[in-house]
Amino acid sequence: MQNLIFSLNATLPVFLVMVAGYALGQWGFLPPEFCRASDKLTFKITLPIMLFLDMGSVDILHDFQPKFVLFCFGATFIGILVVWAGAKRFLKDKSLVGEFVQAGYRSSAAVLGVAFIQNIYGNAGMAPLMILGSVPLFNIFAVLILMLESPQQRGIPTPKQLLRGVATNPILLGIVSGTVYALLPFTLPAVLTKTLNNIASVTTPLALLSIGASFEGAKAIKKLGPTLAAAFIKTVGLAAVFLPCAVALGFRNEELIALLIMLGSPTTPSAYVMSKNMGHEGVLTSSCIALTTLLSALTLTGWIFLLRSGGYL
Repeated sequence: MQNLIFSLNATLPVFLVMVAGYALGQWGFLPPEFCRASDKLTFKITLPIMLFLDMGSVDILHDFQPKFVLFCFGATFIGILVVWAGAKRFLKDKSLVGEFVQAGYRSSAAVLGVAFIQNIYGNAGMAPLMILGSVPLFNIFAVLILMLESPQQRGIPTPKQLLRGVATNPILLGIVSGTVYALLPFTLPAVLTKTLNNIASVTTPLALLSIGASFEGAKAIKKLGPTLAAAFIKTVGLAAVFLPCAVALGFRNEELIALLIMLGSPTTPSAYVMSKNMGHEGVLTSSCIALTTLLSALTLTGWIFLLRSGGYL
């Protein structure tokens, strides 16, 4: 019961902010112009700064554990490719492939991960290393998949176009610069760090309000099947495949909780921001964010119960 209450406290406010965004949009406080501007601001400014700070906080040289980071990398890599191949094969509406894949694999690792682990163990534990092993891949593949599967894409982009798209993507620039900063032997002045933190702190509220205000119920109902499938993959499917592998490899306690967050936490709100800014409609993504946020309170609690029952936590 304690885990369920914590899960609800972590996920329900996220869903309620989306509901507030929908209500404010209906009342005219968040018009489409606001949503377009906030999506652009989040994509190009606040989200890259947030990722820079997240990656910059990782003590790579001191805390690095190769086996754990490699497992995070491998599970993320394989999971993305399998979901992508399945979407290409089974989705009837091929214009939804990019959104479906991103919504099906991309977790709120940085947002919920640290909070969950701190609640259970009192410290961030393995969350920074999990972020190091998975979040760069989350974003690199998001750029590639959303580019390649964009409904606006005419023909197959050349390697030069793909490379330019990756190299100039604000999200990836934030991750790379944060990783480089984490390796440097100095820190930023406190004034600058606090300023950046204040800017980064508006990322999730802005994204959630925009998701709610932009929500189109009629279109979402038409995409109910793909939404349910992507939500199942995100909250149950990936964890069901890779958590037993992690247990077999000897991972326990903080490591398993960090992996659970990587594999089974809700679809991150930044997935909507990226899909909207890279030529996609965003309806499937916003629906998946809402549904996985609601489901995850139950599924995360269920996974923790199973791991504890097995004596792995």
